[in-house]
Amino acid sequence: MHLTSITGVAAITALCYLLGEAVKLTRLDGRAIPALCGALGLLLGVAGLYLMPDFPASDLLTAAAVGTVSGLAATGGHEALKALK
Repeated sequence: MHLTSITGVAAITALCYLLGEAVKLTRLDGRAIPALCGALGLLLGVAGLYLMPDFPASDLLTAAAVGTVSGLAATGGHEALKALK
């Protein structure tokens, strides 16, 4: 795996984290944030498959899984940091 592959996955995680933070500023239920981050990650993972030459997936299902896990990692990372405080 090349460094550019890792940065693509990290970018998905960062964008999903920003979505989660944006949802907190609205009246939407905060319990929906993990699902929204996972769904956005899925979409970005599929987009990454077609737009990024070094994306760490070679088929649609794997790209969707990589994106979903990256999106959910955004909420998991946030919760882990909250628990450490």
